[in-house]
Amino acid sequence: MKAILLGDAMIHGKGFEGAWKKHMARYGSDICVGEWESDWDKLQYRRLEVEKRGPEIETVDELIQKEGKDADVLMGLFVPVSSKVMDAMPNLRIVGVSRAGLENVNVEEATKRGILVFHVKGRNAHAVSDFAIGMMLAECRNIARAFHAIKTGTWRKTFVNSDYVPELGGKMIGIVGYGFIGHLVAKKLSGFEVDVQVYDPYTPAEEIEKNGCRKVELDALMKTSDFVTIHARLTEANKKMIGAHEIGLMKPTAYFINTGRAGLIDQDALIAALRDKKIMGAALDVFTTEPIEETSEYLKLDNVTLTTHIAGTTADALHNSPYLLAQDVATFLHGGKARFIVNPEVIERPAFKAWLEKARG
Repeated sequence: MKAILLGDAMIHGKGFEGAWKKHMARYGSDICVGEWESDWDKLQYRRLEVEKRGPEIETVDELIQKEGKDADVLMGLFVPVSSKVMDAMPNLRIVGVSRAGLENVNVEEATKRGILVFHVKGRNAHAVSDFAIGMMLAECRNIARAFHAIKTGTWRKTFVNSDYVPELGGKMIGIVGYGFIGHLVAKKLSGFEVDVQVYDPYTPAEEIEKNGCRKVELDALMKTSDFVTIHARLTEANKKMIGAHEIGLMKPTAYFINTGRAGLIDQDALIAALRDKKIMGAALDVFTTEPIEETSEYLKLDNVTLTTHIAGTTADALHNSPYLLAQDVATFLHGGKARFIVNPEVIERPAFKAWLEKARG
């Protein structure tokens, strides 16, 4: 079995190489290791463009062009896996990305061609859930603004929300999306003695309720929550699911937190609500354009906390994710039950079965 391992500025190829050697060495030592994009700033731009427009916008990486014709496996983080990549890798049977998002993989085309796709759900769930709660506190308690004031020579004591600086205890937290991250946010908030309600059309009410939360519709959540925190996956169906109508339902004392995906929100509607003091504040880690433009209206507001898309970026999450990916692929090849397969229908295809039998020896 031959593999191409393409890292980037966030997780280098050496990380994938180490994961392969630990979990996949028995299946082949013919590995080609490289970097899809080694420049940090360029990576942030390219990966966001792929997230917005899909992997087909990118060209085929040079290593894939050179070594891909007889490779069975492609692994990476943000490397775009387009139909052009699949054309360049006619023997490709497994694609793995060490992230939960699949925006950089043309899954539909992979499925048509009998290519099994893996991703790593929950790889940074602890990192993002920690950060989301930190953002709630930073915004409502003015932590970042007070720090900035001190750094610029001001001992600031009054803020936009000075008449209503809340404690978390007793407040209603609305969680949009109850996957790995949303579940952990609810669990970690339990120590603050809050009430939690959840909007997630894909999770049964009994699953939500057994964890001490309540399932509600989106309008009800927006209308009654003191904090709304977003943890849904972005799809074509839910782009801008939080628009002017939904934001207009929020309490004037409520806070909006987004450490998920910028595309879930109508950015203009949120800016208008913050500017007109229709809601108390917001804390945002994701934006439709990154880095944020110098002319962004967010920069004119005094009731928003902004960070640089770092919620999921911890040493633990980044280091572990290639190993979680390689381990899951190895589990599948060993005949065990893999956790992270995206398109399991491929497994029943005769061509894939034949390849799998040969791969397993």
